[in-house]
Amino acid sequence: MKRIAFATLVALSFSAGLVAQGGQTAQATPPPPPDPRVGLKAGFRDAGTAARNMVLVSSLPKPEGFDDPDGSKGLTFANSDIAFGHDTLYLGNFYGINFYDVEDPSKVRLKTSIPCQGGQGDVSVYGKLLFMSVEATSGRIDCGPAPVVAPAPPAPNAAGAAAPAGRGGRGAQQAPDPNRFRGVRIFDISDPLKPKQIAAVQTCRGSHTHSLVTSAKDKDNIYIYGSGTSGVRPGEELAGCVADENDPNTSLFSIDVIKVPLASPEKAAVVNRPRIFADEATGALGGLWQGGNHGAGTQTSRMTNQCHDITVYPALGLAAGACSGNGILLDISDPAHPVRLDDVADPNFAYWHSASFNNDGTKVLFTDEWGGGTSPRCRATDLPTWGADAIFTLTNKRLKFAGYYKLPAAQTETENCVAHNGSLVPVPGRDIKAQAWYQGGVSVFDFTDGARPVEIAFFDRGPLSDTKLIVGGYWSTYWYNGYIYASEIARGLDVLKLTPSDLLTQNEIDAANLVKFTELNVQSQPKIVWPAKFVVAKAYLDQLARSKAIPADRIDAAMKQISDVDAMPAGAARTAAAARLAPLAAAFTKDAATAKGQDAARLKALAAVILAAK
Repeated sequence: MKRIAFATLVALSFSAGLVAQGGQTAQATPPPPPDPRVGLKAGFRDAGTAARNMVLVSSLPKPEGFDDPDGSKGLTFANSDIAFGHDTLYLGNFYGINFYDVEDPSKVRLKTSIPCQGGQGDVSVYGKLLFMSVEATSGRIDCGPAPVVAPAPPAPNAAGAAAPAGRGGRGAQQAPDPNRFRGVRIFDISDPLKPKQIAAVQTCRGSHTHSLVTSAKDKDNIYIYGSGTSGVRPGEELAGCVADENDPNTSLFSIDVIKVPLASPEKAAVVNRPRIFADEATGALGGLWQGGNHGAGTQTSRMTNQCHDITVYPALGLAAGACSGNGILLDISDPAHPVRLDDVADPNFAYWHSASFNNDGTKVLFTDEWGGGTSPRCRATDLPTWGADAIFTLTNKRLKFAGYYKLPAAQTETENCVAHNGSLVPVPGRDIKAQAWYQGGVSVFDFTDGARPVEIAFFDRGPLSDTKLIVGGYWSTYWYNGYIYASEIARGLDVLKLTPSDLLTQNEIDAANLVKFTELNVQSQPKIVWPAKFVVAKAYLDQLARSKAIPADRIDAAMKQISDVDAMPAGAARTAAAARLAPLAAAFTKDAATAKGQDAARLKALAAVILAAK
């Protein structure tokens, strides 16, 4: 087994000013009391709201046929993940996919829907192809309704007893059905009003989530990493599926690599099931966390025989997998054959759920979905290191624990709440994430200093009910071209926008808004590059002023010089004025030589932008 890095357990309460590892604070100073998120009125459409440094731009309810106002159908019609292509937002749902026109974020409208049950409906888009994850036994090859069938008896394990819970064996299954579908669907969306399924790639454990992988070395194909978390289906239903974990051909301890030929995507097929959890020394397939707790007062984690989610960063040739009882780092330079580089465990984590890189690839943030996303795990009595984010630094392809972040506002017993999906907000010079916390709302926080993350904005609603827990809240909150789009499990789709504050200036927001995506699949993380514009330089100056790295009078003088040039119309005079800023850039380059940490990087970047901007 490779090195397992453990974060130090913290067994204190929210109110104790907690310490994580080596004296680090587990959560930066929370908002001063009273936090407006505490005590919000419950309701479906009339719940109370609280916001700080962000505003709700628009809200659209679920379309007819996808709604469940009283929550009586559980997750049957739950909204799930989001993908973006140009002016279209693709919102997955346990019952299908909804396409939304987001050309005007203040007037989002439904374009079309695909009723297609099977859950959980995670989506990705690549050009004219749309991918959808299916794991439930209700999924049908033709997207039709599932017949009611009696469950098959539990499959015996090697000793003749029922497979133990939580080990990923077959468990209670429905009888084999040749029309059942569990895997990854592929749709042709050339005509977005008439999407057409062109392939349905079956897998042994279905697809709970998937990640789209591109490679500069292979432009004829894309790859899908499928993560299955359900029980193994019977071999009588899909040839080659093996539930027995002791069988060398077991369907556990692997992910599915699907190759999609771009010239003929209908020929997509599984081409590899890499054993990314194997012990390097012995070859044992289950070489990572064996399941159980980490000692007295620690979390109990599942055995690592699956990944819940994998975030790929093709520009770096790396991926970060959140895999049951471990976080893992993968080399994906050959996308068909990912190789594990490093792995970590954490005694405060119950279930490694998802991962995000920062833009320069020097940090990885992992989330813990303690309670499975359907339980209240943000109460005042819940530890701030449980159900939280764990932030790791990444150096020489090795992960090292830095700190934790958890939603700082306590939620109620009727609000499912835990760390969930989010994306980077592309502010140059900072690592900022907008993250969903189910009924805890969205929290936008800075983790530039991984040991001391700090919240900078939030939006939250009151619970769906104050008498019973109805699963709802934000599944995903993703920044896309200036706005944060939030898939609300029960209510629909929200659009939010950041507003300036002492923690995030207008220059920083404007610099982020220079980043324009034509496609975005958050689990396929793109490398963000900012154009050489003077507002980017102003954003760096604001950050240097905030950290007091440069005297205030120098900041003010530089801001005036840059603003004067930026206010000039395009032409020869502006070009000449921009060239006269070279001494200013040289001074900041000199400052960078003696500055420390992130400020040194900001000063270098500031100098480069000043020289390049016109």
